[in-house]
Amino acid sequence: MNELPSRRRFIGISAAAAGLAVLPLGVKASPGQAGELVIWRGLALGAICSMQIHHTDRAQAERLIRSVELEVRRLERLFSLYDQTSALAQLNRTGFLEAPAPEFVELLTSAQEFSRRTGGAFDVTVQPLWTLYRDHFARDGADPAGPSPKSVREALARVGYEQLLVGPDRVSLRRGMAVTLNGIAQGFVTDKVVELLRNAGADHSLVDMGESRAIGDHPAGRPWDVAIADPNTPERAAALIPIVDRALATSGPYGFRFDVAGRFNHIFAPSTGGCAQNWASASVVAKNATAADAFSTACCLLTEAQIQDRAGAAGAELVLLIDNNGQAKRITV
Repeated sequence: MNELPSRRRFIGISAAAAGLAVLPLGVKASPGQAGELVIWRGLALGAICSMQIHHTDRAQAERLIRSVELEVRRLERLFSLYDQTSALAQLNRTGFLEAPAPEFVELLTSAQEFSRRTGGAFDVTVQPLWTLYRDHFARDGADPAGPSPKSVREALARVGYEQLLVGPDRVSLRRGMAVTLNGIAQGFVTDKVVELLRNAGADHSLVDMGESRAIGDHPAGRPWDVAIADPNTPERAAALIPIVDRALATSGPYGFRFDVAGRFNHIFAPSTGGCAQNWASASVVAKNATAADAFSTACCLLTEAQIQDRAGAAGAELVLLIDNNGQAKRITV
């Protein structure tokens, strides 16, 4: 059992994605926004992804989509856990990385900053806990109560963002530690795709690389409506959030559960080694998808009061929490 959660799985663009049709969506352009809204749908970063690109030149929009595919593949070669040639795999295997790519340093630097801003609730060094729970529940006759307290303590001894050292020339961590970027990488890649599109003149577009970010408003002159999944029935929408020039990310234990009862999931508390139980899901609106992704992960481990206290520092503007009874709570910063 070596897969990551379906929403967080960071394996790569499906080979079929390159052959997906680019289809126009018939919308009425607002005055001064003449052009087409071109849609791409496919699999990227192990998640169902899409782009809606509004551009005055359809051929240029199609070229942009091909450029995005190449960029996402390039970034995956840095951040993938399971590609043994990736920069992340090398770091986890050897404990250091010399002359890291600028994007690798940028993402890890952002991760460390969000760890500090969330009081350690967000921590990319929790991979030893993932390995512990994966191996435990993969065994025949696994104890449904989870790994033993002793094994959890041993794994926790190899967790701690303070022991991950990030510099422009070298990244290193203590022996036995390991990093996962699945709580932040999709947001980071979304931001890089948005940067590429902006630089190419796409002013009214929506990018969803597992997390969503809008460039401007919808070409029809309204906000983009982004759906938040119902944690109990993820194929249904629990809410629609309108965004303009903002990002939206959602995290929740429902993304992957190790056990049938759902007591153990993929969002780990770096302080205790336990799994997120506070909220069924947490959605965050922020100026960029990296912040929204990281803070939505952290929110799953925080109380309402802690979220309120830390949201501003983490760059959140709105947090929508769905509790375990299905009730929604909004926190506006």
